[in-house]
Parts: sequence; structure tokens; C-alpha cells
Amino acid sequence: MPTHNQIDLVEFPVADDRGLRGARAFYESAFDWTFTDYGEYLDTSDSGTVAGFNAVADDHRQTMPMVVIYVDDLEAARSRVTDAGGTVLHDIYAFPGGRRFHFADPAGNELAVWSA
Repeated sequence: MPTHNQIDLVEFPVADDRGLRGARAFYESAFDWTFTDYGEYLDTSDSGTVAGFNAVADDHRQTMPMVVIYVDDLEAARSRVTDAGGTVLHDIYAFPGGRRFHFADPAGNELAVWSA
């Protein structure tokens, strides 16, 4: 179960289904990780933290690995992020399993925050 205000997963972008299959084969072979398959998304907890591999083609696709933080109240977290000087890059949207938004911290790092 995710914990409020803690890093819940690291998400790695992949370009397409072929890249997703390649990433899966690599990590299964190199590190014995097993995956849960959600079509265009894979995740594993065998990495020590939940790791996701994202091939969803949409406006929210990142180009670099992204840290994702879990919170109990997404709207309150969005307000706290902006009040602290963060910039919302992708406003709250739904995905299978919950909702999330992406933001940039003052140093320019892109992160996401999600809630069930």
C-alpha cells in the first residue's frame, strides 16, 4: 500500500510496444524481475520500489525517468506544490488506478503526484 507523501514509484518512458517488450525482456533477463502487464504499461516491485515502464502515447509522455509521489489528497497536494514554487506541467487527469498531475520543481525536475 502506498504511503502518503512518499515516493511510490519510478517511471521509465518507452517509445512504443516494441520498446516495452524490449525493456521487459532486458530486465527479466538481467535482473530476474517479473512484471504486471497493463497493455501499454508494465510495472514491477522486484526492483526494490515499484518501477513502471510507460508506452502510453498521449500528451503526458515524459522523455526521462520520472519519480512519482503518492498522496492521500491530490487537490491539496497540487495547491501545496504551487504554493511552494512548483509549476504544474500537466493538470490533474485520470488513469487506470487513480489520478495524477505532473509538476516541475524550482530546479526544473519533472515529477508526478498520484492518488487513488
